[in-house]
Amino acid sequence: MNTYTKYWFLEGFNLFNKLGRITMMRMCEILEMDNIDKGTTIELLKEDKKNVFFLKKGTVKIIDTSTNNVKYIVKKGNIFGELLLYNKQAALEEQAIALEDCIVCYIEADRMEQIIEKHTSLKNGILKIYGLRIRKLERRLQDLLYKDSLTRIKEFITDYINEFGEEKNEKIVAKNLLSHKDIASLTNTSRQTVSNTMSRLRKEGKIDYNSQHILISKKR
Repeated sequence: MNTYTKYWFLEGFNLFNKLGRITMMRMCEILEMDNIDKGTTIELLKEDKKNVFFLKKGTVKIIDTSTNNVKYIVKKGNIFGELLLYNKQAALEEQAIALEDCIVCYIEADRMEQIIEKHTSLKNGILKIYGLRIRKLERRLQDLLYKDSLTRIKEFITDYINEFGEEKNEKIVAKNLLSHKDIASLTNTSRQTVSNTMSRLRKEGKIDYNSQHILISKKR
């Protein structure tokens, strides 16, 4: 993949807005680019090299391999594998799986560290992303302590649709990419509880879904 194609790839990331064309072009020269099929495990550690990834197309879920639970979902225009920059041991317990066909670029974590040390805007941007993910995990812990399973599932589904969905005809429609087991992991509930709750919400007219999409009405 040529440097100009990679440059086009990175232009869509707010993270790189302040880097400037010359720095971006230099970065593109050391980037690798891949097409990833749906269901494929993306190797965060590849050929003994630890990598940070930029997701141009598709959606990825991050799994904690020590528990086999879903930690969070990454949408296009975001990075993953950045934990390698802050906690290398914990990063070895993460695994990324493509929820749909994806396009990624990746760079060795050691080289990424060198780049962010020279560019404060990039360093701050990655710290912000890392911080947001930590806060989401903290929120999940708080929800587990103070909210019942029905509330946790309802709020997760609403947040998911709002974050990953698009407005269509007075509705917000998202791809239905997560299994009930995934949602159970993300809400600290059981798969059966998720199934029962989603069926109840559909009967009440609060959500609708099929194998392809899940949606809520903007008028609710």
